[in-house]
Amino acid sequence: MAQKSNKRYGAWIIVGVILVGLAGFGTGGLSGNIRSIGTVGDKEVSVTSYQRALNQQIRALSNQFGQQLSFQQAQAFGVDQMALSQVVLLRTLDNEADNLGISVGDERVLQQLQATPSFQGGGGFNRETYRMILQQTGQTAAEYEAGLREEAARTLLQGAVVSGVPTPDAYADAMVQYIGEGRSVTWATVGADDLTAPVPGPTPEDIQTYYDENPDAFTAPETRNITYVWLTPSMIVDQMTVSDAAVAALYDDRIADYVQPERRLVERLVYLDQERATAAKARIDAGEATFEDLVAERGLSLSDIDLGDVSVEDLGAAGEAAFAAEPGDVVGPFNATTGPALFRVNAVLAATETPLDDAAPLLREELAMEAAREYINDQANGMIDLIAGGASMQDLAARTEMELGTIDWTEEVTDGIAAYDNFRDQAALVREGDFPELFDLSDGGIFALNLDGITPPTLRPLEDVREDVATAWQDQRQLQAIVEQAEAIAADILPLTGFDTLGLEPKIEEGLTRRSFVEGTPPDFNDAIFGMEVGEVQVLDAEDRAIIVRLDDIIAPDLTDENVQAQRDALGENAAAGIAQDIFDAYATRLSQDTEQSLNQATINAVNAQFQ
Repeated sequence: MAQKSNKRYGAWIIVGVILVGLAGFGTGGLSGNIRSIGTVGDKEVSVTSYQRALNQQIRALSNQFGQQLSFQQAQAFGVDQMALSQVVLLRTLDNEADNLGISVGDERVLQQLQATPSFQGGGGFNRETYRMILQQTGQTAAEYEAGLREEAARTLLQGAVVSGVPTPDAYADAMVQYIGEGRSVTWATVGADDLTAPVPGPTPEDIQTYYDENPDAFTAPETRNITYVWLTPSMIVDQMTVSDAAVAALYDDRIADYVQPERRLVERLVYLDQERATAAKARIDAGEATFEDLVAERGLSLSDIDLGDVSVEDLGAAGEAAFAAEPGDVVGPFNATTGPALFRVNAVLAATETPLDDAAPLLREELAMEAAREYINDQANGMIDLIAGGASMQDLAARTEMELGTIDWTEEVTDGIAAYDNFRDQAALVREGDFPELFDLSDGGIFALNLDGITPPTLRPLEDVREDVATAWQDQRQLQAIVEQAEAIAADILPLTGFDTLGLEPKIEEGLTRRSFVEGTPPDFNDAIFGMEVGEVQVLDAEDRAIIVRLDDIIAPDLTDENVQAQRDALGENAAAGIAQDIFDAYATRLSQDTEQSLNQATINAVNAQFQ
């Protein structure tokens, strides 16, 4: 069957030839005489540096999206401006390094060349390899080495700007104290079963008030009114004819699934030599050790030596003995690929055979479904032609085997055709007046759709949602009663009061940090306990229940612990690096403002055009 794409073919096929010329640049792109896109200070910004930066930005953005983006797609995210800013900033720094007299010698450049893996040969740095690689990238040795020299100078300049930034010890101390501090709490749940009286139902006035105060809860979402046609394999599978020969052939192809020989569940314990394996087997035979004891002595677990279900051929020399053994028996030692080993049989999996007559119904159904998918695929081109000829959804249903339907679709609707992800995607995207297209469904079916109109979000009449309003009011009033009950109990809790003395089932949590998760508590549980004083009691709303929590202790982090010290040092280093980066960014921004720039937008546009 031909491979189908998610989206079939556009109904209109437009064939044309567009000739575009870049006046002044020739058919080969940029003229060989144009080597820069402008100047920054006394430094030229080369065309090749901008091209490389643009390539890098497009490649990085494509990696984020997991697919290759076109230049137009990448340009929508501003990659051309990011690339331009990047090369201009580098040349600004190069210009400033020159003005300050910062440079590096030939020896430093040579060391960097010799350390570059791409330029290495069998005996180290290879000048011929170096020359060839530069030739492939369109650079001369002088240009490349000048770039290395400027890069080294930029590094020295940056180091000079940010050197001396101290590690913010006070910040690191405060952060490690904040992150490492712990809490010990006692908490319990109060639910509907703890109420002393049932919550009365709502009056008509209560229902009306709740409805008026909570319109969003009873507003129908935007509804997209759609007419569609579709055809799936299951709609026509009964019309497909499958021969007995085809069923038998598929059965033969999958005979291993239907005829399986007897197998065993086996574990294998391997030893370094035959003598040790024999001694281990003797200990089992004498009752001095169990198989589990031998496994533990080797520092292994049973999962480490489990072979799963195996055939007699899989076990090689041990196969005959293992298949003659009973479950629980240990046989061996026998030579395995990894050395002499003992084998324990855990279970016998009897041979199984599913006759052709028993397997035939499912195989026939599978072949029929595949035939239906092939049929739909073959018919698709004819349906595309009908759409291109202006056929409506009703025309398609009348002239093909596609079925007509309508749906008032929202994101909450997942029945019928809306059970397919691709239909939901297209239902969300289609606009009024769009020309119909044919799309694929995940099961091999196809569909087309039209948007007839959009019904905006609408408040449902009270009479249609009265029961829902009453339920929502009841839930709210019950939670209010539960919270009130919990607050009454909490008022009697002191720092040393046992929760059980008040009819609660206490849970004690020790050493909770801000990153801890306590099952059964609401999302704001940690925020609450880390804002409490020792001995303080709070009641927290937990949707359909309430939580009573008491803070029993605040545990300071152990600043002498090696892990805490390492965390403190890392926090300090990260903060210092961030401060240094901020300083350098401010320096670079001011430097850019003070450095004259002259960029040729026409040349930049021409470079961009080459990427399109």
